[in-house]
Amino acid sequence: MQHEALSYKKAGPVALVTFDHISVGSVVDTRITQELNDICAEIGRDSEAHVLVITGSNEKAFLIGSDQSTFMSGGKGLGQVDLLSVAVPVASLMIPVIAAINGDAIGQGLELALACDIRIAVEGARFGLPQVAFGAVPWDGGTQRLPRLVGRGKAMEMLLTGQTVDAAEAYRIGLVSKVVRREELMPTALDVAQSLASRAPLAVKYGKEAVLKGMDLTLEQGLRLEADLYFLLQTTQDRTEGIKAFLKKRHPEFKGA
Repeated sequence: MQHEALSYKKAGPVALVTFDHISVGSVVDTRITQELNDICAEIGRDSEAHVLVITGSNEKAFLIGSDQSTFMSGGKGLGQVDLLSVAVPVASLMIPVIAAINGDAIGQGLELALACDIRIAVEGARFGLPQVAFGAVPWDGGTQRLPRLVGRGKAMEMLLTGQTVDAAEAYRIGLVSKVVRREELMPTALDVAQSLASRAPLAVKYGKEAVLKGMDLTLEQGLRLEADLYFLLQTTQDRTEGIKAFLKKRHPEFKGA
């Protein structure tokens, strides 16, 4: 499938999506949302894709804001806007997703990063949800995912003031897990991706499911979910292979079954 706003390629079990800033100018529009939806749907059908890395193609921005003109179409009036989500297709993936944040992640760019499971940023990158300055609020998951990640207090400060934070502060508050020099960004992200891809795919999938679903459950319900997923894994070929590999002191060869 030919894409204009994004590039998509695979290297073994690792999938890579790159925003083509020459085409999109770092701004979310109908092309980028449609192509991202299409690619995520393709990845969801690909049993050989075990990890996704998302990044941008220039030194200034990962992804910034949205094209407000795309919110109004067909003569629609206020209150009848089309909301163009970049977070939903990514958050819907069952495989782990790494955001290799090559520059500023502002507005929907940050909301996309929040929908990923692991965030690695370059030095100098900035993060913010400035929608309040334009009389709006984040709507692509920012008001829900940010406080779950950094805590209510810091999330309130960022959301209600519209302030940006730099990469060092983002690391301090837990918004990103690593801050690296620019030349280290993709090697670091791909190393993490390869490490994840070497694990048992079903175990990684269930681990992600347990964390994400568990956050919306009581502790007792979350513990029950964790136990149920653990017992499900005991019936898989990968679990048997893991035990055999451990006993024979060799690397396991997982099949995702």
